[in-house]
Amino acid sequence: MFHAITLSPLMGQEGWLGWADPVERARKKMTARTLYDKHIDSHTVCALDDQGHVLLYIDRQVINEYTSPQAFSGLREAGRRVWRPGTALAVVDHVNPTTPKRVATMPDAGAARQVAYLAENCRDFGIELLDVLDKRQGIEHVIAPEQGFILPGMVIAAGDSHTTTYGALGAFGFGIGTSEIEHLLASQTLVYKRLKTLRVSVDGELAPGLTSKDVIMALIGQIGASGATGYAIEFRGSTIDALSIEARMTICNMAVEAGARGAFMAPDDKVFAYLKDKPRAPQGALREQALRQWRTLRSDEAAVFDREVQLDAATLEPMVTWGTSPDQAAPIGARVPDPQHVSDLILRQGMRRALDYMGLEPGMPLSDIVISHAFIGSCTNARIEDLRDAARVVRGKQVADHVRGMIVPGSTQVRDQAEAEGLAAIFIAAGFEWRQSGCSMCLAMNDDVLAPGDRCASSTNRNFEGRQGAGARTHLMSPAMVAAAAITGRLTDIRHLGEHP
Repeated sequence: MFHAITLSPLMGQEGWLGWADPVERARKKMTARTLYDKHIDSHTVCALDDQGHVLLYIDRQVINEYTSPQAFSGLREAGRRVWRPGTALAVVDHVNPTTPKRVATMPDAGAARQVAYLAENCRDFGIELLDVLDKRQGIEHVIAPEQGFILPGMVIAAGDSHTTTYGALGAFGFGIGTSEIEHLLASQTLVYKRLKTLRVSVDGELAPGLTSKDVIMALIGQIGASGATGYAIEFRGSTIDALSIEARMTICNMAVEAGARGAFMAPDDKVFAYLKDKPRAPQGALREQALRQWRTLRSDEAAVFDREVQLDAATLEPMVTWGTSPDQAAPIGARVPDPQHVSDLILRQGMRRALDYMGLEPGMPLSDIVISHAFIGSCTNARIEDLRDAARVVRGKQVADHVRGMIVPGSTQVRDQAEAEGLAAIFIAAGFEWRQSGCSMCLAMNDDVLAPGDRCASSTNRNFEGRQGAGARTHLMSPAMVAAAAITGRLTDIRHLGEHP
């Protein structure tokens, strides 16, 4: 069922909105608002206090096998039902094997129980499940947009922090915990505290070899891993306008790595074209009705943000991380930083710990770092455009003898398309493993795990200690940069290879 801004029972009916009285309602109407304010105002059932807490209506949620079990158990124990099961979509993506041949057997008993319990819960509570063998299966933040399940104007909550991805479509997505999942399933609402607003303006033309991954990594490096804590980010500017929808998803996906609990981009004609033929998107007269409302989804000209940040895309270089946090990053042509040159004691100690874990010495060129693994996958960078970028780099080349290269598409649909376009053949000829879709080595919850001391060039979103396996070392970068590292066996400036996005 189509359920977007024009049809939500809370939208466009001011009596349902959580404004305290007619005077307050009139004031809000007269005040220029940000896109974030418009989403929250239109979904507020009632105000709960004067500290910004509201009861927020949630349009849709995506459920996975990893974060939902306790929520369903809570519903069962309390004898509650799911209030609107048609607004939820469930998928298996975290623990499933990604072996080249698709199998339904889980790698261990715990994973098997999680998958079986999700199937049981979806059956008993009437929720649609895309299980491991479904042709629509994939990583939740890949399959939800490609199915048209996410539409402009919606508010989405899910048990995964990278739900911010959906901001690329003009929706507002944020991650929630298990107890909140239970509350949402039972009531279609959440207790929510309004965020402050941060506008990030990105202007300028990206140079050859640069991608949206470099944009967001540069921003995180500039403002820090907690630089957007307490904020919802709205991205704007000529650079953002020029990006494809998939590239925009990468930016919104990783906004959470700067501490943001939400990220936005105003929907435009690219978004509307992207959604046009998606299976669950509105069609015909309903689409025309939706488009009229979707085109209004932007911040008012006079809207005031709590904070502003500027980024000049023309000055960026390909980025890689050197440490154990996404903000510990630098251009590929730089050297490993020296903590001795940092005056802040806490920051200096954190850098030393990161360098010890990563086995790096201050001052060494980043391009001298030798890798053992190259991984292209995750909800950040495993869409068809990411695979096309990587294929352009590796065409006619070979993965270095000492490197294990893995390609894990973000969904079965992406995998099928890549095979139809000949991309899979390019990867296989180059020596990459061509695998099934899933979260895989992004967080090492299945059998795709690095050993202690392994060093991986990765297109994922987090490089925390042990993220890809206990004692493993992760360097984040774009898919094209991962492909370049796989070929050369070390972190490499893609611009030196001659083939790049």
